[in-house]
Amino acid sequence: MIGGHWALVPKLQALAIHDKIEAWNLPQGVISQLFRDTAAGKPGLLSSVGIGTFVDPRYGGGRINASAREDMVELMTIGGEEYLFYKAQPVNVAIIRGTTADTNGNVTMEKEALTLEALAIAMAAHNSRGLVIVQVERVVEAGQLDPRQVKIPGILVDCVVAAEKPEYHMQTFATEYSEAYAGRVRVPMSSIEPVALDERVIIARRALMELREGDVVNLGIGMPEGVSQAAAERNMLDKITLTAEAGVIGGMPAAGLDFGVSVNADAVIDQPYQFDFYDGGGLDVAVLGLAQADRFGNLNVSKFGSRLAGAGGFINISQNARKVVFVGTFTAGGLEVAVEDGRLRIVHEGHTRKFVDDVEHRTYSGEHAYARGQDALYVTERCVFRLTATGLELIEIAPGIDLERDVLGQMDFKPALSADLKQMDPAVFVS
Repeated sequence: MIGGHWALVPKLQALAIHDKIEAWNLPQGVISQLFRDTAAGKPGLLSSVGIGTFVDPRYGGGRINASAREDMVELMTIGGEEYLFYKAQPVNVAIIRGTTADTNGNVTMEKEALTLEALAIAMAAHNSRGLVIVQVERVVEAGQLDPRQVKIPGILVDCVVAAEKPEYHMQTFATEYSEAYAGRVRVPMSSIEPVALDERVIIARRALMELREGDVVNLGIGMPEGVSQAAAERNMLDKITLTAEAGVIGGMPAAGLDFGVSVNADAVIDQPYQFDFYDGGGLDVAVLGLAQADRFGNLNVSKFGSRLAGAGGFINISQNARKVVFVGTFTAGGLEVAVEDGRLRIVHEGHTRKFVDDVEHRTYSGEHAYARGQDALYVTERCVFRLTATGLELIEIAPGIDLERDVLGQMDFKPALSADLKQMDPAVFVS
């Protein structure tokens, strides 16, 4: 099993954690691009993505358990620069989906929220002499489809399965079908309901302050999703371009179990091309989750003891954005805060510390990021850090927060304190 994001497959997680299968976690973008390399008969993908993280062979090579003995990733030096070589894998069976198939197997995706890497997967399986199975909503006679709308040509398809019920062909994990997600209608932004001021809103508002007019931005899953809501409230959605790794460009990315899709998108492109854009430096800013950070600025969002979340597209995105803003609560598990007269109060502290001496799984390398000249901020509800040559430096603290009790006393290490330590913008704490 080679997975990117594992969080929504708990039974596979259990098999991996308990060493019942051979399991690897590779960057989502690398996996998407590898399907194209497999289809083209290439030996694999050469990339700088993953250097210094747990997919680097020096730090585990992406292995999840002891059964994963094969080397999936090799370290290479070309022209004096380090790269990782990810080996291509044959695809024996591909299971993909579309909306409509004709009797020749041509498939369109007019009601799908995303196109993902469906074409690349089908081509990889076909050229590996494998089997391609496509699930669709309906089947029509040959000749009825607009050839420009065909995403999967019939020459790649072996079997077509028509879903018998709408609930067998859900558009997302949470939504059976939305015309807005399919791009058939536009949603007025005035219909977006404001949300109550809490730690998530505080963090999203502070992260939004790092975005500038004209920026192209990626929003990760979880806490970063709130930035789109904050942008809508501040009437900024038409001044920046929000994207998600699954292939949406523009509009307002959805949250929760609808993550990856967008309403009012300007475009929906195949996921491998989205990662080409990201890897090549197309992102001005990435806003990504902060699950665990250490004194060196390393981050872990992928593995916590027996819980395997997986890196998803985090490694591709965090390494290649010009600026990265990591967002998350300062502690986890039971944290409760209140905002009173523009001042933040910790009602109940979380029982799990997120700022530790050393992360247990390195999804982001602070040292590698600083050497590349990347600007990195770590935004929480009570304070903000930035990445420096020696690790984390505290640069902002929320009004009402006690430095010793609420910040330094809740960390496993003492960060550097900025000589210009200032208060977080009071506007963040206004209802």
